[in-house]
Amino acid sequence: MKEQSGVDHATNRLTTLLFIIYLCAIYWILLLKLGVHFSYMRNRQANFIPFNEHVILTSENILNVVIFIPLGVYAGILFERWSFGKKLFLFFFLSLLVEGLQYIFRLGAFDVTDMITNTSGGVIGFIIAKSIEKAFNSSVKAQKFINKLAAAGTFLLILLLFLLKMNMLPVRYQ
Repeated sequence: MKEQSGVDHATNRLTTLLFIIYLCAIYWILLLKLGVHFSYMRNRQANFIPFNEHVILTSENILNVVIFIPLGVYAGILFERWSFGKKLFLFFFLSLLVEGLQYIFRLGAFDVTDMITNTSGGVIGFIIAKSIEKAFNSSVKAQKFINKLAAAGTFLLILLLFLLKMNMLPVRYQ
């Protein structure tokens, strides 16, 4: 059975499942901080001056962009009927939500720079999804290709987080 856009239900269900796993992963990484309590969590901090560091391309800024790229890819696929403005609002709103919850629950600082980099990551992901769709000249083939990449990436992410949590990697986050 095909949907109006030509993508079958199984493909959409897989994309939705991968999206939910992604949302759970960013919740655990960004809000639960991988289960680690850092000393900076005791005080509430807020930064309303964007890019107030001397160097704009910090590893934190780059990681903030990277972690939100999948959101843009999934939004490009799952919400294809939404306007770009609605998708941009989704990227901004989820970033605002994460930053606000970090501040409210003392899980991290509220940082305008993070909101800008997170939202930028969503936009980059959306552009990637649209570029893949254009390269395949078919939204169905593009979605199936993205699902394969996302499934492999999701497996590797879960494996990495598991190994990190079990202290089985040479990198320590505690």
